[in-house]
Amino acid sequence: MLKKVIIIVIIFIIIGVRICFYSQKSITSYVRFKHDEHIMLDELQQIFDRRNKALLEKDVGFLKSLYYTDEINGYWSYENEIIKMNYLHNWAEKQSAIFTDIESKIFLRNLEEKLGGYYVSLAVTTKYTYQYNLESDEDKNSFGLGTYHTLDLIKDNNGWVITKEWYSDPCRDSLNLESLNLEFVKDIIKAGKPKNLSNLNENRKVAIDYADEHCGVARPPNYSFQYNNEYKNYNSIGGDCTNFASQVLHEGGGLSKTSTWNYEGGNGTKAWVNANAFNNYMQYSGRGTLIAKGTYEEVLKASYSLLPGDYIAYEKEGKVAHISIVSGMDPKGYALVNSHNADRYKVPWDLGWNTEGIIFWLVRINY
Repeated sequence: MLKKVIIIVIIFIIIGVRICFYSQKSITSYVRFKHDEHIMLDELQQIFDRRNKALLEKDVGFLKSLYYTDEINGYWSYENEIIKMNYLHNWAEKQSAIFTDIESKIFLRNLEEKLGGYYVSLAVTTKYTYQYNLESDEDKNSFGLGTYHTLDLIKDNNGWVITKEWYSDPCRDSLNLESLNLEFVKDIIKAGKPKNLSNLNENRKVAIDYADEHCGVARPPNYSFQYNNEYKNYNSIGGDCTNFASQVLHEGGGLSKTSTWNYEGGNGTKAWVNANAFNNYMQYSGRGTLIAKGTYEEVLKASYSLLPGDYIAYEKEGKVAHISIVSGMDPKGYALVNSHNADRYKVPWDLGWNTEGIIFWLVRINY
């Protein structure tokens, strides 16, 4: 009997030791992962910093060194950044301005080991600064773009490199300067003056406060990147830009809901959430008045009459596909906008929408 008791005790001791061992192993593994997470976050921030520097300086060779271009996904990811780089500098040339800084802040959403490297998911807020006159800080303007990234990374002789990256980039479309009367455009922009917004009515001011607070990842994380969680996020089912614009006009600007333009029970009507229907409703109801409609060159002069709290509709292939809320003006009086998908915070109104065939609707809201 005593022998059986001793055997049982020994068995329990062995089991206890094993449990302790595996628990310690699990804790050690977790600590190692957390250590990796901290290190990788720092490495990723450095990659984004280097990439921004390369984009700013048009350093193609340095940009390429951040990618594993021997494989097709890495090469495509690198090519996409070349397109973005060219677009940004072409836009600045059109604007008679120069980008002076690009600064990203990354926020880790997920990190997993993968084939000797890592799979990473990030939220990224990037501040772009451009300047019309390099001798005067008064001619400087900054805007924010928010993006969500997934990356695959491996380590080579140069450190961590990107083998694959995906994100919805609002700055990637090439601007074909040859399609514009560039001198005409530059003359208008250069003649722009600062706009006095001190006399805005209260509804417009509150509308913009709302637009700034809920523009998501585009703005530094004062509000934890949150949309208004009292409303459904439509990004995964067609886009949230119109839902956001409707919120700005109702929650901020005080426009009352109607049977046609309404959000109730967790869902919005077609005029509330669909860009084309929203644009039609606002004008047919008399709540919006068309200022101008046409190509970029055709509406550029008229765009200087926009006010914060108005909106711009972007028509593509005969149908309005996007709505942005005018949220301010830069030092030359150039209209800036906030929107969802992609998240924008005080971004020049045409940036990302310079593709051929785009028709702009500039609409005054009658608060």
